[in-house]
Amino acid sequence: MITIRNALMSDAAGIREVCIKGNQDTYASIYSGDYLQTVIDEFYNLDRIKKEIVPSGRDWSGYITALEHDRVVGAIGGGMIGEKAGEIYVLYLDPDYRGRGIGTKLLEALTKQQKEFYGAEEQWVSVQKGNEKGIPFYEARGFVFQKEQPGYGKSKEAASYISLRYKRRLLS
Repeated sequence: MITIRNALMSDAAGIREVCIKGNQDTYASIYSGDYLQTVIDEFYNLDRIKKEIVPSGRDWSGYITALEHDRVVGAIGGGMIGEKAGEIYVLYLDPDYRGRGIGTKLLEALTKQQKEFYGAEEQWVSVQKGNEKGIPFYEARGFVFQKEQPGYGKSKEAASYISLRYKRRLLS
């Protein structure tokens, strides 16, 4: 049975593992190996994840985890980017757990949080162009393509990737 809940400090290593596995599985055919490792080192190192477990305000609402028998199999995190606009910053599953509705449950939990605590009326997400796992997932849940923009990051390589911005309206 899958349990969805706000992350605890004891989940940090599991969140890291899921984010690394999910990132590698999703982006191995899109990013160079060096860039993929740079992203993992920056965003999914244990110290950073521990600092981000709990909410730090509107900008970051902490991690929400999916657990099976106390093992982290999925994680999501987001925050508010405007008065009524929420953002999904990270959503990864253990690749062996895809297709079981876990991503949808995590998205529902974050959406509920953004609506109830912050009054979100719309939700945004950036998806890497060519991400054939993420794009169909978000489109099936009502997200609509808005625009292309350079990828996130400080390196020249990051700027060469294209990020697709999607948005959906949230019903009350």
